[in-house]
Parts: sequence; C-alpha cells; structure tokens
Amino acid sequence: MRRFLALSRSRHGILDVAMPGFVALLWLGRFPPWPVLLLSLLTAFAGYTAIYALNDLVGVKVDREKFAAAAPNRGYSVEASDLRYPLARNLLSVRSAMAWFVSWFVLALIGAYLLNPLIVLIAIAAGVLELVYCKLLQVTYWRILVSGLVKSAGPIAAVFVVAPEPSVRLLFLLLAWLICWEIGGQNIPADWNDIEEDKRIGAKTIPLAFGPQVAGTLIVVALSLTVILGLFLPLMSPLVLGLPYLAATVAAGLCLLLLPALQLYRSHDSRMAAKLFDRASLYPLAQLMIILVFVFFGRHSH
Repeated sequence: MRRFLALSRSRHGILDVAMPGFVALLWLGRFPPWPVLLLSLLTAFAGYTAIYALNDLVGVKVDREKFAAAAPNRGYSVEASDLRYPLARNLLSVRSAMAWFVSWFVLALIGAYLLNPLIVLIAIAAGVLELVYCKLLQVTYWRILVSGLVKSAGPIAAVFVVAPEPSVRLLFLLLAWLICWEIGGQNIPADWNDIEEDKRIGAKTIPLAFGPQVAGTLIVVALSLTVILGLFLPLMSPLVLGLPYLAATVAAGLCLLLLPALQLYRSHDSRMAAKLFDRASLYPLAQLMIILVFVFFGRHSH
C-alpha cells in the first residue's frame, strides 16, 4: 500500500485537498450539510489521488530516463518518501498502477456526478490537461500554464458544489489567484529542484530555459500577485471578512510564500527552491485554518 500511496503522493494530495475546502467555505460562508461535506471530501481525495497517479503513469518513460544515472534527489519534506517515483524505479508494475488510477478516478467521477454533474466535466478536463502537461515536458516551458489549470480544477469544482451558478467574474479572480500560487509556489520551484535530472532528458522548463535570475524573478512576481489577489477573495464570501481576515491572509502569504521566495531569489540555491515548495504546499492549509475561524466566530453580511 505504501508504494501506491507514494505513486499518488498522498501526503501532498492531502494538503492539496485543503484548497477546495477553503474555497467552499469562503464561498458558502458556513459548512454544507454533512452528507455533502463527507461526499465532497471523499471525491476530492479520490480526484487528487487519481491525478497524481496519472502524472507518474504518463511520465514513466521520461522518469526512467531522468533517474537512469542516479536515484531521485532527496526532494521535499512533503514528498520525502523513500518510495518516490515507484513506477520509474520498478517498485510497481504499470498494470497495477493503472488499476489504482482507474479505481480512484471512477470514484471521483461518481462523487462528482452526485455533487453536481457539471463537476464531471471539470474532473475529465483535469485528467486531459494533466496528460497534456506531462507530454509537454520536452516541448515547451509554457506548460506551466497548463499546470495552473490542473491545480485549479479542484477548487473550481468546489465552487460548483456550494454555488451551482457562481459569478463568472469571481471565478476568473479565483482562477488567477490559484494559477499564480501554483506557478510561483509549486511549479517553478519543483523544476528548479529537479534541474539536474531535467537536463539529462532535454526538458523545457523555466529554470533551464532562462536561468536562475529570471526564474527567481518570475517566482517573486507570481507570489506577490498571489498575495495581492488574495486581498480580493472576500468579495466571494457572504461572511464579513474585514481587516482581521486581511491581516491573517497577508501574514500567511508573507511567511509561506514571499519570504522563502525572496530567499531563493537572493541565493539561487536549489535547497531554497525545495524549501519554498514545502512552505507553499502549506499555504492552502493555512487559508483553510483562517477561514475556519471566521466560519465559527464570524458573522454574515446578510
């Protein structure tokens, strides 16, 4: 079982589930009914488990080339398992990994249909986009935009659980915030940390294409935009989210995003890239903890 959980990067996946949770509570301003909440949690977990497994399934050939000369680097604390990349290291068969992916994806589709049939389309789109993202590794660094869309699928789906007809304008605000966080806090730092392995296979990534100075600048810009756009997220909520909320969300952005981003920008040290990835992975959980306080103790605007 540990090998399958490593395939799906379960520790990271559980942290990712916090983002749809945050978005749903922000948009609704309260907890949904318990049956909806439990089904949403199961569906989100199944979806993230499936998509992470799909990443390794589609990329198994390239991953084997990357690690032919050496084992995977130590990675990040959120993905520190000794069993990382079990397919590429022949710790799992492709057939068993495919069965694992299909089982979780079917569960995710069933849950999505029960919550809102439109979410089925979002889940399928996420799978297709993940496939495209993996195939573009040796083609173009613009795949970072595809990564942002994949990571946004869960939170966008969460909106349609609690608001069947959400504001399109606010959805685009949410999407921009999520893409900036993914690009600056997850995608470019991960590519930076994997730069030696990516060189072996001719990968097209931001750190390889433009070097550390440009990569560091893009990270700082993307995460600055994340913090700034986060100040407008209360527009989505029926909760009264005034200065205390804004101060808390800015503090989370400074500690988990901007400070480690600036350390990386100054040092160009791949260890700082891994540190930023770890801190940014905790950002959804921090946002969830903040909104929980206001759900429990806050008041509604109407």
